Amino acid sequence: MDMGGPLEESAIEAHGVGRRYRRGWALRDCSFRLPAGRICGLVGPNGAGKTTLMSIAANLLEPTEGTLTVFGTEPRSAEAGRRTAFLAQEKPLFKRFTVAETLRLGRELNPGWDQRAAEQIVRAGNVPLHARIGTLSGGQRTRVAFALAFGKRPDLLLLDEPMSDLDPLVRHEMMSTLMAEAAEHGTTVLMSSHMLSELESVCDFLLVISTGGLRMAGDVDEIRSAHVLLQGVTGGEGAGVPAELARHTVVEYRTSGRQATALIRPDGPVSGQWQSHTPQLEELLLAYLRSPEAPPLISPVARIPGRSSGPRGAAA
Repeated sequence: MDMGGPLEESAIEAHGVGRRYRRGWALRDCSFRLPAGRICGLVGPNGAGKTTLMSIAANLLEPTEGTLTVFGTEPRSAEAGRRTAFLAQEKPLFKRFTVAETLRLGRELNPGWDQRAAEQIVRAGNVPLHARIGTLSGGQRTRVAFALAFGKRPDLLLLDEPMSDLDPLVRHEMMSTLMAEAAEHGTTVLMSSHMLSELESVCDFLLVISTGGLRMAGDVDEIRSAHVLLQGVTGGEGAGVPAELARHTVVEYRTSGRQATALIRPDGPVSGQWQSHTPQLEELLLAYLRSPEAPPLISPVARIPGRSSGPRGAAA
């Protein structure tokens, strides 16, 4: 990675962000930067703090500790509000409004509204403009919600599990629309999803949150290339991590009979009789989510200038 060039503009910068509810901390000491123009996957188990993080960026929640900025300004600023669109998992819409009235509301509230783009998304799904929102199927309501988000022409688009109620064909179509819009307009996208295999073909940046903290952040290609997936033969169940792997950072080590699989961040050549390959994104994410004790990985591009990776972080 060339560290000598100019730093990309940050769409989001989080400085030690934490959010506490009565039941405890949803986020704690979360620090990262999301460069502008990236399509970023936000991954983590239920309750990990993904929605909390996006709600803070969308000015729906205040952090209990730390600060977060959107394009260098506070989320509550008029500029951040103009440049940000948030599509919540519940996709709240006025059920008594027609589709046309819903799009008109978007036009009235947003100075940079693109009526043509919004109507294209709705018409592509054969959703009648005269139909009331309350009569639409879940997939149709999702399409209208997408139309509102895209019609705003935001610089930062926050999507919280946006396609969970879509069938595979429509999900693929909407994902293609998302990528085309982001590429054409340079939109930064932060999208949470449990569909790990789909993220690999869409996202070029990654944030992984688990147990309230940031576990991994950075360019997808850089993160993948920092790991090696090893397969080999071991001494049997319960034999423990082989000595030749001890000098490396072992993210996960599993055995099944005499077959062993290890995901590591290598520190030099790997000795021993191992077959190795670069892990797929889904393999890598599952390993980190299954191994909460593994050291976090925060790559340089995701670190805030002038700040170390922090007590919970580690450099790539």
